[in-house]
Amino acid sequence: MAEIVLNKLVKNYGRTRAVHGIDLSIAHQEFVVLVGPSGCGKSTTLRMIAGLEEISDGTVSIGGAVVNELPPRKRNISMVFQNYALYPHMNVRENLGFGLKIAGQPAADIAQRVDEAAEILGLTELLERTPAELSGGQRQRVAMGRAIVRKPAAFLFDEPLSNLDAKLRGQMRAEIKKLHQSVRTTVVYVTHDQIEAMTLADRIVVMRAGRIEQVGTPMEVYNHPTSAFVATFIGSPPMNMLPGTISGGAVRLADGSALPVPERAADNAREGQEVLLGIRPDDISPVGHGLSQDGPGAELTLTVAIAEPLGMESLIFTRIAGQEVQAKLYGPRMVLPGEELVFRLALDRAHLFDAASGASLEAR
Repeated sequence: MAEIVLNKLVKNYGRTRAVHGIDLSIAHQEFVVLVGPSGCGKSTTLRMIAGLEEISDGTVSIGGAVVNELPPRKRNISMVFQNYALYPHMNVRENLGFGLKIAGQPAADIAQRVDEAAEILGLTELLERTPAELSGGQRQRVAMGRAIVRKPAAFLFDEPLSNLDAKLRGQMRAEIKKLHQSVRTTVVYVTHDQIEAMTLADRIVVMRAGRIEQVGTPMEVYNHPTSAFVATFIGSPPMNMLPGTISGGAVRLADGSALPVPERAADNAREGQEVLLGIRPDDISPVGHGLSQDGPGAELTLTVAIAEPLGMESLIFTRIAGQEVQAKLYGPRMVLPGEELVFRLALDRAHLFDAASGASLEAR
């Protein structure tokens, strides 16, 4: 069993605290993604699990045993780095088997494991090539294969796709997903890319300033963000935030206009409270050109500032109560700057956050 448990984990760099006593349990064979902006502590947390960073306080347990004092090679984990870390003078076969050779494994066992990993990752035809003869995606597959041959209790990935172009990132996401399905083991994956987090994870751990902001399945985090930070970080384009004040059961915006308080937050919104009304771009769309236009909503006539055609949809920039917002138009209709359109706001899918704390006011 390869359960990983972090208990009040802390990392200090001198007087600076990078990780603030986080608690997290990762189940055997679970794929967990740590996501957040640069400097949030996600890579530092991963490196403490791997044994590459000294732990200032708290514990890391792998398979039920505390590993704080164990060196990386004795933690039964394999790590895949951003920069591949391949040996340029070795071919693919030698790169895949080098760790096992150093560990004194029999040559026959090494050959068998290398062939198995190459088959899983589609590297069989590339075994005699050197890293210089491989594409970026192929090099990343070799790096993953080197981790597979060790048959570790857990895989740790540190931003493995950030050096690849957009097309290759999409392909490699699928490769990593297939890898987890075929080699059922625990995976802890670090990224700043919320699309990677949404598409790969069984559970997402959103981090901010060295703390865990929210843990949940991708759809839980997307549909029920616990804070304005999570709401704007998860989702592309990010959620729009309209500042306002609760007044008479409505959210009074900066220009004096009012929108109904979302039903999911009505019990927790207080008269006079400063709030942020959150609406995703998918839920602001021209009448007749949205995903769904049933249920509670409001209609506003807005002026298009910029329109970005994306094929069968367009991203529209406009303003509500002086605040720039993004909206979506679905279909092939062309939209021009300066054009006035009637937009529908799907308020049944809107969110409400306390302006001071950023905490969600949604009933739980």
